[in-house]
Amino acid sequence: MPNRRILRLSGPETDSFLQGLVTNDIGKLDTGLVYAAILTPQGKYLADFFLKRDGDAVLLDVAEDLADGLAKRLNMYKLRAAVTIEESGLNLQRGTGPAPEGALPDPRHQDMGWRAYSTATQGDDGTDWDAIRVKHCIPETGIELTTDSYILESGFELLNGLDFKKGCYVGQEVTARMKHKTELRKGLRSVQVAGAAPVGTEIIAGGKAAGTLFTQSNGLGIAYLRLDRAKGDMQAAEATVTLQT
Repeated sequence: MPNRRILRLSGPETDSFLQGLVTNDIGKLDTGLVYAAILTPQGKYLADFFLKRDGDAVLLDVAEDLADGLAKRLNMYKLRAAVTIEESGLNLQRGTGPAPEGALPDPRHQDMGWRAYSTATQGDDGTDWDAIRVKHCIPETGIELTTDSYILESGFELLNGLDFKKGCYVGQEVTARMKHKTELRKGLRSVQVAGAAPVGTEIIAGGKAAGTLFTQSNGLGIAYLRLDRAKGDMQAAEATVTLQT
C-alpha cells in the first residue's frame, strides 16, 4: 500500500481557494470524497489527491512522495487567502470489505472500495489493488501518473476527477481545448499481456515505439500508447501486448 499523507486545509476561504486550483468541483464535498488533481498552467499533471469535508476544514489525501511539493505549491498560490495548511495527524485506512463508520466510497470506481481517516496506523484489508486498477485502467500516482502527462490522456474524466462545468482552475484552458477541439492520439489503455515485463518497459509495434507498459496483473496491464500505432500484437521486452477492444 503506497504511503499517503493527510493534510488539513482550514479557514474561511478554503473552499474558494481550492475551487480556483483543482480540476474538480469542490461543491461535491457535500456528498462524499472528491478525486481531483492540480496542474501546471500548461495543463500538465502535478499531483492527484482525494478531498474530504472535515467539519469546517478539508482533508487532502496525497501520496507521500508528492506531499511536500504539493504543500509548497499550495502555499505559493495562497498569497493572502485566509487558509491554513497543516499536517492533520491522521492516516488512511482503505478496503473493499465491510466499511467502518465514517468511511466513504472511493469516487474513481465502485470496485476501489472505501477510504477512511483516523489516528490508527495506515493500512488496508489485504485487497489486491493492482488487480482492480489494471482491470479498470485506473492509474496510480508515480507509476502511470507522472509529471509529463495530461489528465485526459490518463482517463481522469472516466475516474470522476474532472468537472468541465465548474469554471476556471490552473491548467483549465489547455484541458478544455484538448477535450473539445482535438482528438486524443495518446493515452492510457487496458492491454492483454502474455508474459511479463518490468514496469516502464517500452512497447514496440511494427518496429516503431508505440508506448510504455506499466502495472500488470492476471494477464492484463495498463499501457500508455500511441493509438495510431497500437495495432495487432506488440512487444514489451519478452511480453506480447495486445490492445483490449
